[in-house]
Amino acid sequence: MTTTGTPPIVLIHGLWMTPKSWNTWAERFRSLGHDVIVPGWPGIDDRPVADIRSNPEPLKGIGLKQIADHYERIIRALPEKPIIMGHSFGGVITQMLADRGLGIAYVGVTPGQTAGVTTLPASTLRTGFPILSNPFDRNGAKPISKGHFHFTFGNDLSRDASDRIWEDFAVNSYNRVFFEGVASTLNEKGGVTHVDYGRTDRAPLLIITGEIDHVVPPAIGRSIVKKYRRSGSPAVVDYREFAGRTHRIVSQDGWEEVADFALTWALEHAEAQPASA
Repeated sequence: MTTTGTPPIVLIHGLWMTPKSWNTWAERFRSLGHDVIVPGWPGIDDRPVADIRSNPEPLKGIGLKQIADHYERIIRALPEKPIIMGHSFGGVITQMLADRGLGIAYVGVTPGQTAGVTTLPASTLRTGFPILSNPFDRNGAKPISKGHFHFTFGNDLSRDASDRIWEDFAVNSYNRVFFEGVASTLNEKGGVTHVDYGRTDRAPLLIITGEIDHVVPPAIGRSIVKKYRRSGSPAVVDYREFAGRTHRIVSQDGWEEVADFALTWALEHAEAQPASA
């Protein structure tokens, strides 16, 4: 499928974040003439961070399928297919949307595992422990502590600097999302995050990781790519690792290099697709 020079771009945020986390990339892409849509997950929508912290009730019980369906409705209302980019659990949702054929190119930025990808480094397990350790709160909306935020997002920063970012960006978790994501890794066919790795008509997919990311270390990104490539599908799946980058890759100093690479890759690969794609 060929595309206009400036197709729309949909950006999907991750867990513990809001659309505000994409301000950097969104502003850069808009300056290049793209219509950039940055919807919040259901329950977050366009609410301010402070409001979500004070009333996390709308986040409770919402799972990954509901979130993916929410984005599908938004995307289908657009005048043309977009480039879809997602960060962290937003990268999982991006892959679910790719499986539904909704974009012209996809970028998973430090994406979580989809169903059947079982790689689970110790640092990844640690990031989910505060939620997964209490199965009785499966449908809750647990806040992320400043200390855990420092390990998860701010591991390149001093604690004080990380705490300041927590104040501006961090919101409560969707606990159900975590439980569904973990359960799906061991249930490739029936997991909520199931995708058809062998789909032949999937638009190009790029997986990006950061060298010092505690949440999605490069081992996870490489395993995701391997899963797609071993399916035998001719659909394009590429991988890029950025040195010195953490899970805060979309706003960490030097984010421009990552954003520009992601957009250039997406535009070049979308343009290269045959008209029937």
